[in-house]
Order: sequence, then C-alpha cells, then structure tokens
Amino acid sequence: MANIEHRNGTYRVKIRLKGHTESATFQTLKAAIRWEASREAAIREGRYFPTAHQHTLNDLIDRYLQDVLPHKSRSSISMQTIQLTYWQTHLGYHPLAAITPSLIAEHRDTLARTRKASTVRRYLAALSHTFTIAVKEYQWANDNPCQKIRKPSEPRGRVRFLSEDEVKRLLEACKTSRNQYLHTVVVLALSTGARKMELLSLQWPDVDLTRGRLIFRQTKNGETRSVPLTGYALELLNLHSRRPDTPLVFPDTTGKRPLSIRDAFTNCVERAGISDFTFHDLRHTAASFLAMQGASLLEIGAVLGHKGLSMTARYAHLTEAHTHKVVGRMNQAIFGER
Repeated sequence: MANIEHRNGTYRVKIRLKGHTESATFQTLKAAIRWEASREAAIREGRYFPTAHQHTLNDLIDRYLQDVLPHKSRSSISMQTIQLTYWQTHLGYHPLAAITPSLIAEHRDTLARTRKASTVRRYLAALSHTFTIAVKEYQWANDNPCQKIRKPSEPRGRVRFLSEDEVKRLLEACKTSRNQYLHTVVVLALSTGARKMELLSLQWPDVDLTRGRLIFRQTKNGETRSVPLTGYALELLNLHSRRPDTPLVFPDTTGKRPLSIRDAFTNCVERAGISDFTFHDLRHTAASFLAMQGASLLEIGAVLGHKGLSMTARYAHLTEAHTHKVVGRMNQAIFGER
C-alpha cells in the first residue's frame, strides 16, 4: 500500500508492500505518483534490489557526467551531454531498478520517429555506457537493460570519392582560393584521410617534419592516431609559415581558434565543376585510392583510425583487383606455370 501526504508544498510518498518500506519526497504530485507506480511495480515483479532503488537514473547520469565524461574528447562531451540530458528529462525520476528493457525500447521507438537510425543508436549507446559503469564500478545496478533491446539498423554509409581528373580540378581551384590555407588542408586530407576537425585542430608540436608524420589528438573516437606524412603533403608543410602567437597549424585571424574553411571549400568545389561532394568525402577519396593501390582493409582502417573493420568494409570492392593478383601469385607459387 502507498500513501501520499501533502506537506509544506511538497509531496511525501510512503510505500509498504511485501515487507518493503520505502519513502521519498517530491516537489510535484505528478512526480510523486510516477515514483510510486514505478517503485510498486518493481517490488511486485521481483525487480526490487535495495542498491538499485537507492539511486535514480538522474543520480547515475549526474555522477557519470562528473566522473567519466570529462575524460573523453571535446566532441564526445558535447554530443553525449545532449544525449544523456534527453534520458534524464524523460526517465531521470525512475530508480535504476525500474529502468527496464521495455521502457527503454518505448523511448527508442519515440526517438526513431524524428531521428535517423544512426542517431538513435548513439542515444542508446550513451545510456548503455552509463549502465555499464553503474554495474562494473559503482555497483548501483545488477545488469545493463540496454543490452537486452534491439538496436535500429543503420543504412550503408554513403561513399563518394573523386576521380583523378576531379582531384586535379579541385586542387587547381583551391590554389586560387582567397583562403591561404585551403590548398594545404585539402592536400593533407587527401594524403592522410584525416577528418576536417582533426586537421584544423592540428598543432605544431604534433607535426614531425623530420620523420614525416602527423599526430592527431582531437579524434572522433578520442584515441590519439599517428599518420605518415610524405610526398607533396610533406613538401607543403615544410613551406608552411608558422605564426609565433599560436601553436595551431591553421589558425584563424585571432590565433585562438582553428580556421573556418567551409565557405571557401564549397566555392572551390563549385568552381571545379564537381557535384555532390563534401569535405568528408576527401576522407573517402583517400581510402578509395589506398584500396586501389593495393592496401588491405586492415591497413586502410589503421590510416583512417577505424576501431573495427565494419566501417572499412565499404571499400572492400575496390581491393578486389589487388586481391585477384595476390591469389594469382599464390597459385603460381604452388602449381607453377600452367
């Protein structure tokens, strides 16, 4: 049985059920009723665990935001704060034991009505990691309910890459751009397969011109990555002027922030007569040329910084010619000329 008392503008709920006694105070009657319903349901269904009931999802996310998130990359902090705020807004008042797979699935479906499958998967991933920490480190929960629900399927990623002629036209257009850094940035993107954020946040201490390598620290997955720097890209950086007032390789006029190249790049793409092409497609172009030059999927993934082969697999068809030659040489070694 439950009892709700209204005292001094607050609502105190007291539950006595199956030998369990619980109480809590809320600012609104609606929140009090919700808590009562979720707590009683958990007790009746045998999902009552004292530790899990001592903490709400709000408690867990607040601690996660304080302890775990600051150690991730800046882009991850920004995006996951938005994602976790969503879960706090909609489910934060629930005790952890009341966060069931069916409840999460209900909100998964709500998200899917207005967001892409990839976005929904990221919202679920953010929540899932908080529960993983709750189970393994905080011991606030017995299991991770996110692992028991179906994740939306993502469509195969778009792959648009430049032909050799398009590369030449784009580079010629970039040479005449009023943005003095654009040509070098585009050459580096094609040479290393780096993301725009990785290149524009690059600092001189992470540029090794002697050994020919770049170290990217501001990466999407938060892991530092070293990429070889050679040929034309190395020549350009050797000629690149350094500003004494900033460590940034490509600073804006203030020297405090990375340069913005969005409009300049869009204009150059148009002047080069190239359609349906974004800066991120330079990354696809680098990966595609690596594949066509005989690089394995593992090697391509290492250059691009992929954690697994699932993202790199989109370039598999471009490695077929090289694979055919490798298998041919193997057969010749075994069976000789026929």
